[in-house]
Amino acid sequence: MTMTLMVARRLLHAFLLILAVLVLNFLLIHIAPGDPADVIAGEMGGATEEMLADIRKTYGLDKPVYVQLGVYLTRALQGDLGQSFFYNAPVLDLVAGRAGPTILLVATALLFAVFVGTMLGVLASHKPKGIVSGLVTVVSVIGYSAPIFWTGMMLVILFAWVYPIFPIANMYDITRGGGFFDRVVDILYHLVLPALTLGIVYLAQYARLTRASMLEILGSDYIRTARAKGVAEVKVYGHHALRNAILPVVTIAGLQFGSIISGAVLVETVFSWPGLGTLAFESILARDYPTILGILFFSSLLVIAANLITDLVYRLVDPRIRTGG
Repeated sequence: MTMTLMVARRLLHAFLLILAVLVLNFLLIHIAPGDPADVIAGEMGGATEEMLADIRKTYGLDKPVYVQLGVYLTRALQGDLGQSFFYNAPVLDLVAGRAGPTILLVATALLFAVFVGTMLGVLASHKPKGIVSGLVTVVSVIGYSAPIFWTGMMLVILFAWVYPIFPIANMYDITRGGGFFDRVVDILYHLVLPALTLGIVYLAQYARLTRASMLEILGSDYIRTARAKGVAEVKVYGHHALRNAILPVVTIAGLQFGSIISGAVLVETVFSWPGLGTLAFESILARDYPTILGILFFSSLLVIAANLITDLVYRLVDPRIRTGG
């Protein structure tokens, strides 16, 4: 199968999946108990039944669910995600304004987890019964077992109270001046703790996965042959073993992209990071259906795109897939 044909098939599957996600999310949100009209009226200080009826009519909540679903699907496929009940603004603008910080946080945490986790796994596989391997295993188990919000609070206590090194809230300091470079440095400075909190859990998984994969591959016949031919140990690990051992890590990283986004909700809440997680938390409390659906829709797009990129990376890493071997 050529790369172009593979991408075309994946895009077709992605479109059908997005359509199914739109329908499922809409039905699940509307089945949940609660009335957005009551929340909107509460923001106004209360309302009579006539005012509640007017609110439902204004936002189309008085129509049957299947009619609302048809209107929503038609508009969503045209790029219109509706109007926020709570923020009184287009959902697309709200999501677009918060997507950048979330993508930055998730991408940084994922790259950190994959790179550091893989390196620790390779290091642990060098002497599987040594002290370093045991230490990596213990740290990995602790990092994987600890809840994200607990890890975040511990890092806040350690690096913001005991050793006040990093900021604990917001994406940048609004009182800090300077040019573009200063703003980038300030954002990266604020990004350290949230990205570290989100990345530690997945770093532990990738470290253990890389260690197990490396140990299996290092026992293979072609590795023994390479060593018998006098190939340098660095090349054995880096070129022969790691290139094959990293394939499961790439697969898991792509499949876990959705869970990383969901974990970002907790991290953004702990660190007041102005991303989609914070917006989702506020929208759920406000029963803001359009905004919740817009966030779920955008998150689904990110997961589908991540899976497609994972397939492409897999083909680049493993030539056997490109050639159909």
